[in-house]
Amino acid sequence: MTGVSPWAQVRRRLRVQGPTAARILVIAVLCWQAALWAGADQPPVFAAIVPLLCLRGDSASSLTALLLRILGVMAGVALGVTVVSLFRPSTLVLAVVMGLALLCGTVVSSGTTLNVQVAVTSLLVFANPSPDAYGVARLWENALGGAVTAVLGPVLWPRDPRREAATLARECAAGLAESLVRSTRAIGSPDAASANRASAQAEADRLRRYGAQAREAETAMRFNPLRRRHRAEVAELGDRIDRAVQAVPHLLALAAEVEFFSVRDGPTPALSRARTGLLPVAEAAGRALEAVLAGRDPREDTGVARAGLARYAESDTEPMAVVLRRPFTRILDLCDGSGNR
Repeated sequence: MTGVSPWAQVRRRLRVQGPTAARILVIAVLCWQAALWAGADQPPVFAAIVPLLCLRGDSASSLTALLLRILGVMAGVALGVTVVSLFRPSTLVLAVVMGLALLCGTVVSSGTTLNVQVAVTSLLVFANPSPDAYGVARLWENALGGAVTAVLGPVLWPRDPRREAATLARECAAGLAESLVRSTRAIGSPDAASANRASAQAEADRLRRYGAQAREAETAMRFNPLRRRHRAEVAELGDRIDRAVQAVPHLLALAAEVEFFSVRDGPTPALSRARTGLLPVAEAAGRALEAVLAGRDPREDTGVARAGLARYAESDTEPMAVVLRRPFTRILDLCDGSGNR
């Protein structure tokens, strides 16, 4: 983050990651205490480890990780205790245990990532002087820690999907408006047009990520009992952000055409007229996108933009002008809601 002080970066990270760290700390302490109340005669570290390894920013991911950990521990304990009771430790036995554990990990997994918990637990059981006692302790402490984590995880400092989606919508609007104006100002300048195309691609990638994050926020509502009353609002924000993501191909098309004509022709009177005529259109289209993403009626701004396009069309009827106008027309159609008809 260029130009940002280290202390500002630390504060930003604390705002983003602090709630998750606080959740882990509080739930780990409560898991430990619950295990002591349940009669643990050794420090119940396995109960406290559960939230440390399983809690994520997304409640859905946390519950999945929690389930996979508990299943992995159960499979690892069963495998480790069985092998230790039948064979003496040796390199060959270690290889067999690891192979079987990793095979189990492919079954007890999310489908995309190998669950190594089976192998870790079986090796710890394998190496423990009292494998039976260790296995039992690991099972019940993990189960207790998992129960405490599953109950408290969604309600302690939960994500606020409504605030996240609103922030994403504002950032989408700002990024789109800025990119449209930047592309228009680059018309006729080969170097600026080439740099702008790279910037437009980076902005497009960012907007697509925002679209995915908005849908993740909507999914998180199902696992967040304190925020469910905002589900309709978050879904509406997600739809608006989807509209912004639908504008990405037209944003990229504008940047590509600006680069093509600017590099091919260089500074010319026709490109100068295009820059002058389309800049008010870009500014009005940006305001229309901001209105859409804020839930306001964009018709006043789309009207201004369409009037500007009409004036430019009258002043230049060449094919190049038609090509440069097309992305703006498509974006304005999206703003008016006609892009989906």
